[in-house]
Amino acid sequence: MRILIADDHDLLRDTLVLYLQSEGGFETVTAPDYPTAANLVAADAFDLVLLDFSMPGMEGLTGLERIMAMEGNHRVAIISGTANREVAEQALASGAAGFLPKTLSAKSLINAVRFMAMGEQYAPLDFMRAEDDEPQHPLAELLSQREFEVLQGLTEGKSNKEIARDLDIREPTVKLHVKTLYRKIGASNRTQAAMIARDKGLF
Repeated sequence: MRILIADDHDLLRDTLVLYLQSEGGFETVTAPDYPTAANLVAADAFDLVLLDFSMPGMEGLTGLERIMAMEGNHRVAIISGTANREVAEQALASGAAGFLPKTLSAKSLINAVRFMAMGEQYAPLDFMRAEDDEPQHPLAELLSQREFEVLQGLTEGKSNKEIARDLDIREPTVKLHVKTLYRKIGASNRTQAAMIARDKGLF
């Protein structure tokens, strides 16, 4: 997978490169600002382009939209240490491949990059829900944060192993959460749990 990392902080760029190269299967190219990133995208193909929200020349979501509009149908994601949930939601709504807070752990970051490069959209659930004082959905109110995340994985058709990997927890822990959330929402199996969540408009 070819990944372009555009960020004006040398340390962050170098750290991301080390993370991805240590995992294997990634070829990384870096850019220190938006104009350089745009020139690289215009000249070459990437599986994923990571754009720092606040780097020189980016102009926020305007930069995101310009890169996405370039020839080549590039998948583009925002990475930021300052943008709030509203910005993340706007980026995702405009078609971004995802939103990565700079607080993500190395393992979560690698998983997210791989996920987005394969064509999926990513945003960490805890970040997107962080500003909520309490769950807004009646069904969500029955569940703990982890149970909610596991249920989301079930609705996406993921196995326990895949959910464990995404949430950075052990597979037996996922099984325990699955069993508990079944009881709470009145489901007897994975398919029924997913159907209940979708029917109630939870996801």
